[in-house]
Formats: sequence, structure tokens, C-alpha cells
Amino acid sequence: MVSPAINVNGRVLDLDGVAPHLTALDWLRAQGFTGCKEGCAEGECGACSILVARPGLQSATEWTALNACLVPIAGFDGQEVVTVEGLGTSNALHPVQREMAVRGGSQCGYCTPGFVCSMAVEYYRPNRGTSSSGAGSDHEHGPNGFDLHALSGNLCRCTGYRPIRDAAYALGDPDPDDALAARCGSPPPAVPSTRLSADGAEFVRPADLAEALALLEQRPDATLVAGSTDWGVEVNLRGSRAAFVVAVDRLPELRGFSVGADTIEIGAALSLTEIERRLDGRVPVLAELFPQFASRLIRNGATIGGNLGTGSPIGDTPPALLALDATVILASASGDREVPLADYFTGYRTSVMEPGELIRAVRIPLPLARIAAFHKIAKRRFDDISSLAVGFALDVEEGVVRRARIGLGGVAATPIRARATEEALTGEPWNEATVRGAAEVMAGEGTPIDDHRASAAFRSAMLGQALRKLYAQYPTTEHPTAQEARA
Repeated sequence: MVSPAINVNGRVLDLDGVAPHLTALDWLRAQGFTGCKEGCAEGECGACSILVARPGLQSATEWTALNACLVPIAGFDGQEVVTVEGLGTSNALHPVQREMAVRGGSQCGYCTPGFVCSMAVEYYRPNRGTSSSGAGSDHEHGPNGFDLHALSGNLCRCTGYRPIRDAAYALGDPDPDDALAARCGSPPPAVPSTRLSADGAEFVRPADLAEALALLEQRPDATLVAGSTDWGVEVNLRGSRAAFVVAVDRLPELRGFSVGADTIEIGAALSLTEIERRLDGRVPVLAELFPQFASRLIRNGATIGGNLGTGSPIGDTPPALLALDATVILASASGDREVPLADYFTGYRTSVMEPGELIRAVRIPLPLARIAAFHKIAKRRFDDISSLAVGFALDVEEGVVRRARIGLGGVAATPIRARATEEALTGEPWNEATVRGAAEVMAGEGTPIDDHRASAAFRSAMLGQALRKLYAQYPTTEHPTAQEARA
């Protein structure tokens, strides 16, 4: 096995002997790349943003922004990373750095390197394009095609954001001789299998799914890591130290994506950003969910399998997937089994998954319901945790609700289906009277509690209001399905 190493700003640096829990942020700073900053240690501020070369959809390589504070440096073995020091120098500023400087986008400067890295990723996004006419721009997109969601995971306490937005919207296209733009024309490095040991702990990246399952069979105490957006917080804020870590985020068998006549199958190790781009609006309830899920920085790393695997009652994907009647494919050394997501959760952060199993994929049955929506109640519009989340999928034919599926998060120890509300809607006319009665039923679903995010009474009130809002959005059934709209 080749000695573990990482390419940082064009230099290959040895990783032998690093501890499995050591974050990329701490390791990079120890190597002298101190532009990478720690602001929160939980993926909310973006001061630690770095660029990572990943396989792309529209080019061989796409630069991807990730939170260095969350991902273990061992997870970057064999990969290619660029920090703010690799973008430009004080004598030769990168275009992003130059625009941030001349437009007042940096004041105290602490958050600036992270903003620059996230902005650089959007700068190099394939087909971002420029338009001097401003056609297609809106409050979240600039006339140059810059998507402000690229910065949704970066916080600044000084500027008020306007000069940062001005800098983003002033960017043109990369020059023809831009090395990082040219790099997108060739594939990223192949991800090698990895085995690192230090401080009595071990980090393993298996070569394939069969090896991963064999490891889980041998070590049922293993900690599975994909995007590390959950485990990274445990490491940083709660001092968690796993004795045996198995990284599954780059396993090809967990990164598939297919759309068939009857189902959509999504690999468990695909990041939410990768899923969003592959679906391209094909599943409307997920298209509504993605921009509300944390931030782009988090979505670039967080996986759909990880969001289900943690079993959090306030995860954002379960309510939407419950509404979609999704199933999870659990893999073990003895084979696969398919479990309806409605039967998957058994208690607070527990599930039917047995020792030695992992989530291989998620399946969504087709056709999709005609009326679908995702509602999230949180203290902030973006980059926040749900107080309450609701996924809706209703089949309404000739003005009558033929089938209803409603998923809820934040109102019980697990994500749940609103079965009483579904029953109150099914077979009834889709009108205001039906919705008014069903909303009263929905307000009584679950067992909400008082906590620092919301009171139980507020959560119950918002449940009823969510159904009323859905009816306000879809007062009639004359709405094409996603498949009809794409036809």
C-alpha cells in the first residue's frame, strides 16, 4: 500500500501517522496553512472553507468547497486540496481576492479566507457564464450567473454582506491561462484505499463495498463516516474519539444514481449537492428541500445515507422521503434487504439497521404525487436546524384526495408519518372545509416537546398551519407533475 499523502496547493505532503480524529483544519494549520480559520468548529461559519478536486458532471473535475473543520485529514488521502494560500499572493491576487479587496468585502479579515475559497469554487463552476445584460439575475443570482447559495455557509459579522455580494457579482470568467480552471479538464485523483493508525485508533478506507462489509462484520463497533458533517461535530465539541473508523464516502457501490420506469435509486454516499444536480428538479419536494438544508458548504459533504443513518428526529430529508414513500436498501455481508423508511426508525437515533449493515441506497417509487411540498420552520431561512419540518405528497383526482403521504420531523423521538391526517384527507374533496378539519387533526400529530428551538404549542400550531399553507399553494389540482412538466 502506498504511503498516505495529500496534494495541498501543488505540494505532496505525507499523512503517515495522523490520528483518525484529526481534522483537516487542525492539520493544515499545523503545516503552516493558517489562512484556514476556526470560527465555530461545527460547520456553520465557513471560516475554514477549502477547495477539493472532485469528479464533476459538466467537467472532468469540479472544485468543491468543504468545511475543513469537520472532515478528518485522513479522509483526504490521495486527494487534491487548495487553500486560500494556493489561490494567490499579496503580489499576485486571485480575481476573487482582488474583487473582495477593492469592493470592501474584507474588514476584520477573519472570515475572508473562507469567503474567498467558497467564492472561488463558484467562480470556477462550469457553465456559470457571464451576461452583461443581467438577463436571468434575481435576488439570489448575479448578472454574471453567480449563485449566492455558494456563500450560504459563510458568515461575516463586519460587512453586512453587501460588499461581499458586490465582489461576487463583479467576477468575470477565468482567464484562458488560469491553472485552476484548466485543472477542471482532467479527472481528479483516484481515491486510494487507506489504513492509518495512531494513538490506539485506526482509520480505514476500504477499496470496495465487499471489503467495507467484511470490516463491519469483524468490527461491529466501527464508526461509519461519509461526509463527516455529524461526526465532525461530535469530535470537535464533545471530544468523541472512535477506536475504528471506516470511511465509505467514495465507495463506487454507494455512489450510484439511476432513474427507471418505476423507481429512482440514489446512492447513499452521494452528497446532497450531487443529488440535487443529478435530479435537476425531477422530484419537486426534494428540490424545495435542498436549498433549505443547512448550507451549500454542508450539502457539498453531507450524504443522504448519513442523514438517515444518524437517525436524528430533526433531520431534513426524512420528512420528505417519508412523503415520497421511499425505501432504504440495507447491505450486509449476507446481501441486501429493502425496508420502507416508515418502518426504519425505531426510537431516538435508533433504527432497524443491524450490526454489520450499512445503507447502500434510497429508492423513491414512481410516479410521483401531483401535489408535493416541503415546509421547514427554523429561526433562519438558511443554514439552520429545523424546529419543525413537513413533507407532503398528495394524489388528487377529479377534486378528491385519493392518496396522502405526510412526513413529519421535529415532533417526536423519530421522524414519523402523519397517519391520522392522511386518513382524514383520503377520500375527501380537496377543498377548504376538508383542509380545515384535517389541519385540526394534524395539529395533534406526534408528541412535540418544549426545547430551545420551539415550544410544543408552537410546533403543534405550525403543523396545522402547514396544511393550510399547502392548500393556499395548491387550491386546485390543475398542476402538472414533474414528469409532465419535463415532457
